[in-house]
Amino acid sequence: MGRERLNSTTYAKVMRWNSKWGFTRAFSRLRGNTRSRSYRTWTSRSRGAGVPRVLPRGDRHPARLDLPIGGYDPQAKFPLYQVDPRAVYVNFGFWDVVQDPVRREPGHYNRKIERKVAELGGVKSLYSDSYYPEEEFWRLYNKPAYDALKARYDPQGRFRNLYEKCVLRK
Repeated sequence: MGRERLNSTTYAKVMRWNSKWGFTRAFSRLRGNTRSRSYRTWTSRSRGAGVPRVLPRGDRHPARLDLPIGGYDPQAKFPLYQVDPRAVYVNFGFWDVVQDPVRREPGHYNRKIERKVAELGGVKSLYSDSYYPEEEFWRLYNKPAYDALKARYDPQGRFRNLYEKCVLRK
């Protein structure tokens, strides 16, 4: 396929094709995984499978990759997405389906990733499914700063809050 095909556009096309034709479902059935539960962590509106982007600190994870992300201004503040602007982070994206013959609670594997990312001092992008307990979510995503923004830009509370949208999917 070549390096020019190793991108998110190609991935999206492959995932749409698979959604339409059900190749991985058929393959799973052929392997005898009739009871297996797919692990899907892409957004609930997506037909694709995958785990979101996570940003562990570059100095705290075992893999040393050449995809560092860092702030350009060491004095910058990121109140909702609390990262250290002086640290280097590595942008990881996971895409796959875990076939698990054991029934697990929804988000079982996502929670494992969420806990590990927090342990490594990183953050998880919120465009995918999230399974944080509410207290942990607001500790990680700075509830006081969010509440101040919410009071300023949505004082009547017409829109759902970040936890409701990202975790409860309301």
